[in-house]
Amino acid sequence: MRRALAGLTTRGRSFVAAGATAIVCAFVLGERDLLRAGVLVLALPLLCTLAVSRTRYRLACARRLDPPRLPVGQEARVDLRLENVSRLPSGLLMVEDRVPYALGGRARFVLDRIESHGKRQLGYRIRSDVRGRYRVGPLTVRLADPFGMVELVRSFSLADTLTVTPTIYPLPSGRLSGAWTGGGDSIAKAVSAAGEDDVTPREYRHGDDLRRVHWRSTARHGELMVRREEQHFQSSGTLFLDTRRAAHWGDGPGGTFEQAVSATASIGVHLARTGMNLRYVTDAGETLPAARSDGAFEGLLLDALAVARRSKTRALSAGLAALRGRAGAAREGDGLVIGVFGVLSKEEARSLAAMRRGTGTCVAVLVEGRGRAADAASGNGALANGGTYSGAAAGLLRAGGWRVVIVRSAAELTGAWAQAGQTGDDFVRDGS
Repeated sequence: MRRALAGLTTRGRSFVAAGATAIVCAFVLGERDLLRAGVLVLALPLLCTLAVSRTRYRLACARRLDPPRLPVGQEARVDLRLENVSRLPSGLLMVEDRVPYALGGRARFVLDRIESHGKRQLGYRIRSDVRGRYRVGPLTVRLADPFGMVELVRSFSLADTLTVTPTIYPLPSGRLSGAWTGGGDSIAKAVSAAGEDDVTPREYRHGDDLRRVHWRSTARHGELMVRREEQHFQSSGTLFLDTRRAAHWGDGPGGTFEQAVSATASIGVHLARTGMNLRYVTDAGETLPAARSDGAFEGLLLDALAVARRSKTRALSAGLAALRGRAGAAREGDGLVIGVFGVLSKEEARSLAAMRRGTGTCVAVLVEGRGRAADAASGNGALANGGTYSGAAAGLLRAGGWRVVIVRSAAELTGAWAQAGQTGDDFVRDGS
């Protein structure tokens, strides 16, 4: 009852104040008719409060996001199902689903009545132009009396998470030349080493084809053995993103950091779908370890990039140390390194160039931004902290054996990607 009194609306409080004033004036003036009117005006909101406070509605709520993960600028649909599981029909309900301002604000609905064990389906659309992870819900239900005197708010605890990923641009199909390298055992290698009859078997696992049972090994080991599946050579790679605040300029979707994140997402999704065994590294170190491309890595990468923020790290030392963690393989050409960078100083470019050894394939995507490129073209290409624009950094990386692609936005990566597989002069996308 106390909570119901606290839920009096402006109209209800006005009636209470008017009724109390009329009763006081009736005693002062000795007017019985004014007293009756005051009692009636005061009693109405109190009776409404009593009726609403004794309401025993039991409501169940379910929410579904379709899809729960989507790129920037696309819409998702939110479907709500509200069910009255009590034996009494509900009164007027005002339903509000809490939605962050970045997704479009709150969604409100008015339901006149839900019969006993009845259901209502509600839906609305949300979208965001800013990547991130957003909490949708919980749902709140406002119970009101027919006169609008009292309004009680009841909230559900159920909430869902919508992940808005960077924009993903499709890249041309095909593999980077020299990048499809890696290790693995193949059935051909096993046969050449041991002979067809003595191919190394393994124990039977649930789901294996019985036609692959190796009976000689089964008799020898006393348990069911099957021929080893053909294991093709698996390619491995590292995806690097430079998140340092000093390496990027501009805010919002047009800034180089957002373009670099979008380029990283596009490259990562493209490589993961080609079957590459990838890991994700930033200037702070390894973020996602290597994983087989079974769809899980793609989702983990997009989730990580959805909440990626600029770091306060000043140097690339931690990131380069994580890259060198697999240097033994990279020096022999086993693995691919693709780095997405902003502004690189001469020292940083030299450090990256020195990291490549042997025949390892290393590709650098330099995101320079349109405004920064215009400054460089006008001769204002030097930075106060000793940094250089893409041209000088690209020359140093190319001298170290890197393949360099210079883009002004992530959208230009679609046309520039084919050049990443070619050796020779750097490719600069002019955006025309």
